Amino acid sequence: MLPVFVFTLLIAPVAHGQWGTSFLGRLPELKNAVTRKISSFDKTGGNRDFLTIRKDTTVTIADLAGPGCITHIWVTISAADRFHLRKILLRVYWDGEKNPSVSCPIGDFFGLGFCQPHYWSSLPLSAASRAMNCYFPMPYEHRARIEIVNDCDTDIGAFYFNIDYETYPGADAVRNMGRFHAQWNRESLTTPSKDTTNITGNSNYLILDAEGEGHYVGTLMYIQGMGTGWWGEGDDMVVVDGEKWPPSFNGTGLEDYFLGAWNFNNVSQEYNTPFYGYSLQGNKDYTGQHAMYRFHILDPIVFKKSLRCTIEHGHNNKRADDYASVAFWYQKEPHKPFTVPEVSKRIPTNSWSVTPQEKDTH
Repeated sequence: MLPVFVFTLLIAPVAHGQWGTSFLGRLPELKNAVTRKISSFDKTGGNRDFLTIRKDTTVTIADLAGPGCITHIWVTISAADRFHLRKILLRVYWDGEKNPSVSCPIGDFFGLGFCQPHYWSSLPLSAASRAMNCYFPMPYEHRARIEIVNDCDTDIGAFYFNIDYETYPGADAVRNMGRFHAQWNRESLTTPSKDTTNITGNSNYLILDAEGEGHYVGTLMYIQGMGTGWWGEGDDMVVVDGEKWPPSFNGTGLEDYFLGAWNFNNVSQEYNTPFYGYSLQGNKDYTGQHAMYRFHILDPIVFKKSLRCTIEHGHNNKRADDYASVAFWYQKEPHKPFTVPEVSKRIPTNSWSVTPQEKDTH
């Protein structure tokens, strides 16, 4: 028998008829589209199917005319810099905009937030060690441009990519669709709050602060436990359209937001499902590196004016740990501009050089 989540994904009806009767239910439909691919293949006919990207340079790997939609991105990289997955930036621009709608360290975007390749899988994103895949649909009306920024200390010896996309005969196919966005954020050491009730939420870790109309579709989170003790228990708190505090969207704990529970304890194992998972678990006293994900594929968070997505770092923000995250959402343009910190502020923390904290209970 299929697991419940697989049955739901493949067979069960989807709310509002967004994808017909099921994800697979639309496969027989014939599209009025042209399927295309752009890649790093060797145009001389040889087998040198990659780009070499010099340090401190930016390369455009795709510049696509619309209307169209990117349906899949595959990337693998060989670079001597130990932290190249944090130092290389992925930037994507839609329809001639000046501010990128995607701006993120490339490893974090694909779920490899600690610069260490490993295996994990979900419906929209996955990694098979050094092979990284994205299936988020990315529509555009006039133009899509993808850049790779090499902030490494060395050249990127080999950058391989395949980008699959569709083009359409008219703009009506994409005009009313939201544009895909992804934003990276980090606090290398969250600041413990003296507020024991967290009445305002001002000290929460910020995942996303967006303006416009759209819907939120997912979170990748990377936590480096600093010292010993349980780093979870922080509630997720999302403010929709500027509502007054406390927000109506208030969860019950970090592990609960990522749809785990007691299984985030020190004997837990990693697990991956289409919509949620604990893809990297640190060592048994919580001081290691932890990666988790939650995708709102069937339950997007809709906003008409603004969205502020936050989470506590420990109960009532009492913990000081290293937090990084990627927020995924769709919205109408223009979007609120955002930037990625300079390269020195992206390097993962060395967990073994920190002072232990008071041990928490869970």
